[in-house]
Parts: sequence; C-alpha cells; structure tokens
Amino acid sequence: MNIRRRHILLLVIALITVGFISLSFLVALYPSMPIDLKVSQEIQEHQNGFIDGLMYFISTPGYMPESVIIVATTSLLLFLFKYKKAALFTLITGAAGLVSTIVKALVNRPRPSKDLVRIFKETAQQSFPSGHVLFYVVYFGFMVLLMLQLERIPKWLKFTVIPISLFFIFGIPISRIYLGAHWFTDVLGGFLLGLPCLYLVAWLYLRKPANKQEAPVAETK
Repeated sequence: MNIRRRHILLLVIALITVGFISLSFLVALYPSMPIDLKVSQEIQEHQNGFIDGLMYFISTPGYMPESVIIVATTSLLLFLFKYKKAALFTLITGAAGLVSTIVKALVNRPRPSKDLVRIFKETAQQSFPSGHVLFYVVYFGFMVLLMLQLERIPKWLKFTVIPISLFFIFGIPISRIYLGAHWFTDVLGGFLLGLPCLYLVAWLYLRKPANKQEAPVAETK
C-alpha cells in the first residue's frame, strides 16, 4: 500500500472513530430515539418460525460460550497447520468481547423493553454497542483477511469461508434488531467500533510479515 492510500485509510478510520464517539455521547444523552423504534418495528413487522430460526442461527456464534469455542477452535486449527502467527491473532480477535463490555458499562444504555418490541431472548448486559456486531466485524473480518492473505490456503476453503464470513457480518445487525436484543443505533455503534478494532488487528498482523504465505514450518527451507 502506497503512502497516499495509507493516509486516506487512516483518515477514514479516524472519521469512523469520531463517528462512534459522537454516537456514544448521543445515545448516552438520549437512550430512546424515534429512529430506533421505527427501524425495529419495520424489521419485526413480518415474523414466522422460519425467520425466527434463521435470525437466531445468525446470532448463535456471538453468544457465550459459543464465541469462545469458535475463536479457540479456529486458532487451534491454524496452529496445527503451522499458521502460528494467524493463530495468535485469531485469539486476539476474542478481545472484542472485553472492548464491548467496557464501552457498555461506560454508556450504560438499557436494552429494548418488552412494551416496545418483541424480545426473543432476554440478555443481561447493557445495550450499546452491540457486542455481537463488534465481535462479528472483528472475528469474521479477520477471517476474510486471512483467506486473502494466506496463499497456501486451498481455493475451495477460501471460497467457502469468505462468503460465510460476509454473510454473518452483514446479517448480524438485522438479526439483533429482529430478535429484540438491540436498537438500530446499537448495531450501528457495533459496526463503527468494530472497524477500527479490525484495522488495528489487521495492521499488527501485517506489520511484519516475515513470509506473506506464512508457510508451514515443515515446508520452509
């Protein structure tokens, strides 16, 4: 990446970060906003058993302990196939949960209530930002990066992991609103916070690429 593109990317990330901070102050001052209720009503307007199941399926990887199991299993598989650096940074994506918990405590926004939306599953933590969205952007976003960066990964695996990862990244905001777990501004906050976090993980991972292919030890000479 040339210097000009890098500066443009850094500027975009800075603007996204400012946007997230501004949104955080906004929802802290005004926990209830008309746009949130309107979006929830629109998304929850059509409900049936199939959509319920699909939306819950999309959210499942973000619950505990499923998220920990997914991150740990992915990291272990990468480690066993000698992608040690990728394995380590996959574990680091799990820190998105800690970031989410800290911001939730600071903003302290209540979850949507039963008198306003249909709630599929009760949750305990505060509402802003959506931890699911934050985790999906960081973890699944990093999976996309790995599939593009690790050249020795089989093409069939790349063509499987990338679409699945994108499906979860772009499906999770609708899922969280449909299930009554979050407001629109919660999932927007999760995206805005997730992108700088993903950028940081990606930058650290790519900063000193000893070998772009990260070839298994047995194949190096």
